[in-house]
Amino acid sequence: MPAKGDGITKRKDGRYVGRYTVHTPDGPKRKTIYGRKYKEVEKKLAEARGDAARGIVYDDANLKVGEYLSRWLTDCVRGTVRQRTYERYAALVRVHLAPAFERVELAKLRPDHVRGLYRSKLDGDPEKEITPLSPRTVLHIHRTLSKALKQAVSDGLIPRNAVASVKPPQPRREEIRPLNRSQVRALFEAASDAGSEALYVVAVTAGLRRGELQGLKWDDIDLDASSAMLQVRRTLSEPKGGYIFEPPKSGKGRNIRLTRKATAALKAHRKRQLEERMRLAGLWEDHDLVFPSSIGTPVSGSNLNRAFKAHLKRAGLPHSTRFHDLRHTCATLLLRQGVNPKFVQELLGHSDIALTLNVYSHVLPDMGDAAAEAMDSALG
Repeated sequence: MPAKGDGITKRKDGRYVGRYTVHTPDGPKRKTIYGRKYKEVEKKLAEARGDAARGIVYDDANLKVGEYLSRWLTDCVRGTVRQRTYERYAALVRVHLAPAFERVELAKLRPDHVRGLYRSKLDGDPEKEITPLSPRTVLHIHRTLSKALKQAVSDGLIPRNAVASVKPPQPRREEIRPLNRSQVRALFEAASDAGSEALYVVAVTAGLRRGELQGLKWDDIDLDASSAMLQVRRTLSEPKGGYIFEPPKSGKGRNIRLTRKATAALKAHRKRQLEERMRLAGLWEDHDLVFPSSIGTPVSGSNLNRAFKAHLKRAGLPHSTRFHDLRHTCATLLLRQGVNPKFVQELLGHSDIALTLNVYSHVLPDMGDAAAEAMDSALG
């Protein structure tokens, strides 16, 4: 039997609410839809009535938070984000959110429920041998739950996002450890003995992410032009059970003019790789990758990190340096040479220059003297 509409009213908080009744085998049930605008609720109400008329009825009256999050992952997240991002959301839901709110109805979730969860995660429980989580991990939990509940509000399932008024923990900004010029030279020298200097030269001079280096193909590089160029077209992601090639993190590629050192290193690297392919013959798997494994297949991030730590040790460099710090090294060296931050943003593929300035704000004070001298020069 089709749904019966009961109209739309405006709440004291300014939101609109639409109520209707559907008839199910268990008897009539009242349904409620929320929205910020009258037209928004009117549209959702018409769609809900249409679904009910076709026999499609969602029983959201007693929907638990855990059940909703499972539906959200399947209907709203899967296929719309990177596979590793989906897996991260799914893990946070499975391990932290669903168990905490498995008995809480979505419509009855309150900010104090959320605050209590964050507090318990930050404190841990020594008696139950539950280790406290870092503020950064709790922040990821917060963002995941907020994103899910924002969708529930948009869908008219709940009137407001219970997370909106909850202040998440603020983790300390992760310290970056860029190498200086002498350390970069030491790394290049240590890597050249292992035949992998080109990897680090490109990482430092072009600022590529690790996944972008793993996904780089020879078809992306033009070493024969007067100005050698590199195109970032993909990144290699490593979800559970394998690897996939995906678009770059920013969603768009970028063109990078290679330095003379990078061009020379890549030419020598290509020559060695061709010789290796001939030596291995039938064992080599050709994926056209610039930096593959020893048999041509995509190299794993863990293997890259392991080799990187060995080169750091060989070069006498701090073991705490991470592979990603090579990208920080690129930006820091350029900014300290007075290169425009806008160029650095484009080179790194940051979506917003504010991100570049925030991450490398520690470099900018060092440029104060240069700025003062430039102003003196400009004014004579």
